[in-house]
Amino acid sequence: MSSDTATDAAPPAGATPAPEAPNPWAQRLRRFGYAGAGQRTARERLIAPFPAPRTRVWQAVGLTPAVADRLARWSGWAGPLLVALLAGALRFWHLGSPRAVIFDETYYAKDAWALLQHGYEGAWPDNANQLILGHPQRIPLGVDPSYVVHPPMGKWVIALGEWLFGLTPFGWRFSVAVLGTLAVFMLCRIGRRLLRSTALGCLAGGLMAVDGLQFVMSRTSLLDLIVMFWVLAAFGALLIDRDASRARLAAALPEDGRPDARAAAGTRLGWRPWRIAAGVLLGLACATKWNGAPYLAAFGIMAVLWDAGARRAAGAPHPFRAMLRRDASPAFLSLVPVALATYLASWSGWFATDNGYFRHWADGRGGTWSWIPAPLRSLWHYQHQVYDFNIHLTQPHTYQSNPWSWLVLGRPVSYFYESPKRGQSGCTAPGGCAREVLALGTPLLWWAACLALLFLLFRWALRRDWRAGAILCGVAAGYLPWFNYQERTIFLFYAVVFVPFLCLAVAMMVGAMLGPAGATERRRMWGAVGAGTLVLLIVWNFIYFFPVYTGMTIPMDAWRARMWLDTWI
Repeated sequence: MSSDTATDAAPPAGATPAPEAPNPWAQRLRRFGYAGAGQRTARERLIAPFPAPRTRVWQAVGLTPAVADRLARWSGWAGPLLVALLAGALRFWHLGSPRAVIFDETYYAKDAWALLQHGYEGAWPDNANQLILGHPQRIPLGVDPSYVVHPPMGKWVIALGEWLFGLTPFGWRFSVAVLGTLAVFMLCRIGRRLLRSTALGCLAGGLMAVDGLQFVMSRTSLLDLIVMFWVLAAFGALLIDRDASRARLAAALPEDGRPDARAAAGTRLGWRPWRIAAGVLLGLACATKWNGAPYLAAFGIMAVLWDAGARRAAGAPHPFRAMLRRDASPAFLSLVPVALATYLASWSGWFATDNGYFRHWADGRGGTWSWIPAPLRSLWHYQHQVYDFNIHLTQPHTYQSNPWSWLVLGRPVSYFYESPKRGQSGCTAPGGCAREVLALGTPLLWWAACLALLFLLFRWALRRDWRAGAILCGVAAGYLPWFNYQERTIFLFYAVVFVPFLCLAVAMMVGAMLGPAGATERRRMWGAVGAGTLVLLIVWNFIYFFPVYTGMTIPMDAWRARMWLDTWI
């Protein structure tokens, strides 16, 4: 073989590929901010290290270097814990107020109690709310089944609080407040892992702690915040799985960290328990409300794309082919069948009883599918009826809104409203007062999130930043599906499911405002001023709207001052 022919031959397996020259298209994109991958080893691209904790702040307040180092190392857990404690204090403050059945609590609080007593949702008389809140309390739960349009998992969560504290406003809101608080803690940890910064992770959690929509939903016995909790936990489990699988792939590379085509394409990533945990969590989301299903699809696609990216970084010449051969089937089995089994398990109470709605619908029925056990066919019929109801729900409602208006908070939902006169409910204003629980996101946070999403689109499209893509995936899966139901009666509070990802988007934008590590002191100073101002304004905005998040009695003029848009009334 001649030397010329040898030069054109394919490189041997395991050889380090030569760096490619930028193509003309990439050179054009650089004019608009595009940046290719940096010059790093394959192992460095696979494993992004956490930066060493800084001790400068602790030493500045007079602590010794040893103590400062210990506190800095603990900050990864202590910071999120402090943010969560603040969030919990806010959410449990006067949790039983207002002492009323507000908005759709009239369905879920009573359904949860029925599950606790019977294992299925039972029928209630029309005056049940008055009897439950009366003195003495009466609980007029019957034994007849009730037709419900949401799966039971979220109501079982609500039932736990009722089991502990009874069928009272505090009891039916307790479990949701716990999950709302834990979600803040999780978001701090997830943000830390995603952005590789304890400060930015705590900022993301802190922003959600002061978001009005998440706050109100954490204090109301509805299902949507429970869906959000499961979805966020699944996202965190997939992040942990991503880091673990990439570390396993990096360990298979040569010691010098160079790419290796054989290891990249052939390494089996083995047992991945965190991906199975994500399947269980996504199943719980679907078993709470069906708007968890788009996350199962979106996160499944995101997970296998992460695998393809990992194999590309390790040196696989055909990363998608390697992903399809090694990762796609295990990913599907870890997510979809696990989620389906979890969903079916959530109906255990319905299966175990004889009085559940449609429980014996398939008994004695023949037909093509008669070989399937009758309880499963009955459940399938029930699910079909629920699906038909949900897609044809077009009855007008005062507070319905189109998803086009959600990000700018066009039409929030009033869960509770009273206008006490002077001398009633603590009102001292001559012109009367107002009490309202308004499911409204903190306006400055949401409007800043609109800018942050545009920034993330830039980072994802032109900087190939996978973190931006992951956050956008979380927003898109909870937001875009609702555009398919333009005629359906839908509400702004459905958006609480993707609030954590809006907070991550703002935190990532704030990180960019602070500037890169190599920026000048002047650049970082002005970045800190801008970022600090934004965060302080968001916190002030939450404090300003706090009375209309919690149903406090305020003068009517003060209430009107908080109705910034006519559509909020």
